[in-house]
This record gives sequence, C-alpha cells and structure tokens, in this order.
Amino acid sequence: MEARAITKYVRIAPAKARQVARLIQGKPAVEALALVQHIPRKAARLIGKTLRSAVANAENAERDSASVDQLTVKEAVIGEGPTIKRFRPKARGMAGRIRKRTSHIRIVVSDESQG
Repeated sequence: MEARAITKYVRIAPAKARQVARLIQGKPAVEALALVQHIPRKAARLIGKTLRSAVANAENAERDSASVDQLTVKEAVIGEGPTIKRFRPKARGMAGRIRKRTSHIRIVVSDESQG
C-alpha cells in the first residue's frame, strides 16, 4: 500500500532541496524522520513536514495494515515550480535579473518491501 504527500510552491531552490531528498530516499520512514530533524537546512524542515504528512496519510488510508515501523520512503522527488522574477539595479543604468525559484515536493511512502 502506498501513500503520498505533495507540497507545492515552496520557496526554496530545487537543487538545494534535492540534496536532502537524496539522503532519505529508500530509508525506513522512522529513520528518515529522525534524519531530517538533525539536518540544519531549510530544505530538511520542509521535506520533514511533507514526510510527516505522507506517514499520516498512510495511517489514515488503511487502518488495519499500515504501521509506521514498516513504512519506507519509496520516492522523494523535488520538481521545479514557477520562478518569480525580480530585477535589481546595477551600475550604469543596467538591471540584474534575480530568479527566486520555487519547488514542488512529492514524497511516496510504501509498506511493501523493495526488490
């Protein structure tokens, strides 16, 4: 049984969030939650929130089968969201482009063994 959670339009660059997502992929959900709590990054806080939501979705979907101890992080995908574009004044009347990137975080937890 699978459960998933999606957080959209998060204000963090996808490349920064993918560094944390790679660490939790394939790990048991309990271990992944403990891991993101100890990583001192904004991405870890955001991914942890989405991971907790996915675990809660798994618990609520199947009352009789899904135990938190048996769940593993099947996939943790960070997609690109829309980029907010801003300009900053530069020397000699020019403008420098600032791209404020956003991300979509998708986490899938599963109780099936991978193999």
